[in-house]
Amino acid sequence: MVDSHTHLHLCAAPAAELVAEAGRAGVEKLLTVGTDGISSRAALASAESFPQVHAAVGRHPNEATGFGDADLAELKALASHSRCAAVGESGLDYYRDSASRLDQQRAFAAHIALAREVDKPLIIHCRAAAEDVLAQLASEADGVSVVVHCFSMPEHLGTCVERGYAISFAGNVTYPSATELARSATLVPDDLLLVETDAPYLPPQDMRGQANRPAFVVHTAAFVARLRNCGLPELGEIIDRNAARVFAW
Repeated sequence: MVDSHTHLHLCAAPAAELVAEAGRAGVEKLLTVGTDGISSRAALASAESFPQVHAAVGRHPNEATGFGDADLAELKALASHSRCAAVGESGLDYYRDSASRLDQQRAFAAHIALAREVDKPLIIHCRAAAEDVLAQLASEADGVSVVVHCFSMPEHLGTCVERGYAISFAGNVTYPSATELARSATLVPDDLLLVETDAPYLPPQDMRGQANRPAFVVHTAAFVARLRNCGLPELGEIIDRNAARVFAW
C-alpha cells in the first residue's frame, strides 16, 4: 500500500514514528509533499532519512504571493534531487484569498514548466477552481504527467480520465456526505487510481476527530475497495503499480 500524498512536516508526531507505524499497517511507500521552500527541504530530508519515503517539492497556491524568479530557481534546485519524485503541490485555490489569482496562476504555470523540464509528475491542488485549473492544464501541460491530489471535482471526472490524469482519493471520500466522490471512486479506471491521507488533514471516517496519519490510508483504501467490489489486497496491488509508474520509484 502507498500513501501518495502526506505532509510529514505538519504532523505532530516525529517522522520516524509515523513511518514505522505506517509500515506496520502495510504502507510501504509514502510521498511527503512540500508546500514552500522550507517544507520542501524538510520533505527531501525525510526522504533521505527513510528509504520508504520520497518527496515532492513545490509552492502551494496559498503560498504563491510574489512568486518570482528566485522562488523558481529554488524549486529547480530542489526538484533535481534524486529523492524528489514529483513537483507540487501546485494549482489554484479560490476558496481562500491568501494569494491573488494572478499570483497563483503565475506560480502554477512555473510549476507546470518545471515538471516538464525535470520530467517528473505534477501534483495538483484544486479548491473551488476546477474550471480554471483544467483550462490552464489543457493549455500548458500537454505531455506532463498529472496527479489530481485530494480529488474533489466529480463533475469533471470524465475530463480528468480522458486526459489520463491520475486521481487520488483522500479520507473525505469516506464521509457519509461525500456521495458524489464515492461514486467517482467506483468509476476511475484501475490504472489511474491512487489513495492518500493528506495527513494531518482529512482523517477517514473511522478516525474522525483525530489528526490524520500515513497509516490511516489503509482505512481509505479499504473503503474504496468495498466501493469497487474488490478485496483490499487486490486494490493495494493496483495502487502500488500505479504509484510506481507515476512516481518512478
